[in-house]
Amino acid sequence: MTGLRAKQKADRNRRILEAAASLFREVGYDSARIEDIAERAEVSVGTFYNYYQNKGDILVATVSMEVEEVLASGNDIVENPPATTHDALQALIDQYFDHSLVYLSKEMWRTAMAISIQQPDSPFSRRYTELDRRLCEQVSTLVQKLQLRGAVMPGIDAIAVGQMAFNNLNMMFLEFIKDDAMTLDALKQRVARQNRPLATLISSPEIR
Repeated sequence: MTGLRAKQKADRNRRILEAAASLFREVGYDSARIEDIAERAEVSVGTFYNYYQNKGDILVATVSMEVEEVLASGNDIVENPPATTHDALQALIDQYFDHSLVYLSKEMWRTAMAISIQQPDSPFSRRYTELDRRLCEQVSTLVQKLQLRGAVMPGIDAIAVGQMAFNNLNMMFLEFIKDDAMTLDALKQRVARQNRPLATLISSPEIR
């Protein structure tokens, strides 16, 4: 029975998150009401408050769900990356970008980032920073893996290179969510172009 209750609780939580994400997309974060989220998730308002105190909690949970899924997908690329440094970096970064709008719209990302900046000591901001750190570590792990395979030159600070690549993709993602007209393909093409000289500089000559 304990396992069944846990499964039912997880299912309700998932329904609440998916209902909130879809409603945020349709009417905007500010206009979405908790009563409407609960109705769409087929739970009572009281049940909603058993899981989340407010919409901000829902937003950080949605961000967490998105990042946890993209980290899991990224692990497959890190474990078996493409042969060249540029292709490997781009495969991982494209995975991040392709998943970025599954649960969150650009408007939702802007709201999440604004909250994390405006309330730097809040649990939301700390969680957001932790998720960013884990993504950055995954990029660095990929560069370390490529170095062990001989694709990246020995002596290169793989962790620092990963941090540089992540900082750039993060900055470009910020530009992407600020510009409603920019497409995912345009974002990926720009970042691929920016990563190419970096990949060339750190790659072993025989694998460039």
